[in-house]
Amino acid sequence: MARGATSVVRVRNSDRGSGEVRTSSEGISSLVRTSTDPQFGVFRKTQFAVCRLVSSKKKIIDPFASKDWYDVKAPSIFSNPICGKTLCTRSKGTKIAADQLKGRVLEMSLGDLNKNEDDAYRKMRLRVEDVQGKTVLCNFWGMDFTTDKLRSLVRKWQSLIEATVDVKTVDGYVLRCFCIGFTKKRPFQIRKTSYAQSAQIRAIRKKMVDIMTKEVSAVEMIKAVEKFVPEFIGRDIMKACEGIYPLQNVFIRKVKILKAPKFDAAKLAELHSGPTGEEVGAKIARNAEAEALAQEATGN
Repeated sequence: MARGATSVVRVRNSDRGSGEVRTSSEGISSLVRTSTDPQFGVFRKTQFAVCRLVSSKKKIIDPFASKDWYDVKAPSIFSNPICGKTLCTRSKGTKIAADQLKGRVLEMSLGDLNKNEDDAYRKMRLRVEDVQGKTVLCNFWGMDFTTDKLRSLVRKWQSLIEATVDVKTVDGYVLRCFCIGFTKKRPFQIRKTSYAQSAQIRAIRKKMVDIMTKEVSAVEMIKAVEKFVPEFIGRDIMKACEGIYPLQNVFIRKVKILKAPKFDAAKLAELHSGPTGEEVGAKIARNAEAEALAQEATGN
């Protein structure tokens, strides 16, 4: 009998007495008892007793032995594009590793992408678009605030104003932008609270929607991300709303991608062909002769 197999033993019971069958395999015995005791009832029909043999322990296999690590490469607008690693099972049969990686959404801190701890409160979502060797090329797929940053902005004695708008970029992406802002005291204000009236809140919300639509719809998606990160749009909203009610802490707190165009390999290559983090700020060789000629030309 093979190891780990199941042996089936047929036992026929009489009206009186009891029967027992003993099976053994590789020195392992299994005992099956049948009884005609009244408390168990009288077994007149043929009974089938199933005896399971003790199986050997399974071999421990390391699950990471069949997986590979891939470098994650973000768009070149960030100063540290190679920002992490992701794991994937090796190609086997019809399961291709590249197909498993494509479409994977990764989340990382902007502080890691730009090597700046001041931006650590912003979470960036990157989506794997293509695989080249052991490197995965990602594209922007959304943005959000960390919970602690958002909670630190909300305080008493002020109004919270939020606005949401869906905008289509030049290259066909549909973005949903979420803006948040807070009122602040006017200069020389003595009153403790700084609550805006409902009409003022509606006017401020309209300004937020108009400015977000204007700034995002006129550019490509990656250029819009360059505006989101340094908070250029938030500063424009604060300036525009100064006449309605003074604002503070105005941010594009969240961006979601609702719709994306078809995958374009050339566009993705262009997105990743910019300077890498190592090249930004690196010293280059000076052309002394060209500089001397330029100085002479300007001197004359």
